[in-house]
Amino acid sequence: MHAARLDDQLCFALYTAQRTVTAAYRPLLDELGITYPQYLVLLVLWEDGPCSVSHLGERLQLDSGTLSPLLKRLEAVGLVARRRSADDERRVEVSLTEAGTRLEDRAACVPERLLAGSGASETELVELRDALKHLVRQMQ
Repeated sequence: MHAARLDDQLCFALYTAQRTVTAAYRPLLDELGITYPQYLVLLVLWEDGPCSVSHLGERLQLDSGTLSPLLKRLEAVGLVARRRSADDERRVEVSLTEAGTRLEDRAACVPERLLAGSGASETELVELRDALKHLVRQMQ
């Protein structure tokens, strides 16, 4: 019997793909002064508008221990604001500041620039994304 080969493992292919894609985002996001995880938080806020920390955690599949430092840094640089809900003191609401809202226009070109640098067609990337979403649904 042969040992499993690293290059044959789905987990390793996903791991290297994730690292490669994240590295491709880095120079684009450096221009905006944000990190990849901060970009993901901002994407949710640009899409959904003001929301609770728990909503952000659900959308990004992050626990509050990971999300809180991200939000603290985004707040420190003036891109988001956090406040306790008037209805429920335990609930923290997150919203974009004016600077966070303005950043959306500058960030709008990120997906297009990433596509241009990928060497793949838009169709190929859409098919890959959809296959990955399907895999996640199947495994949950």
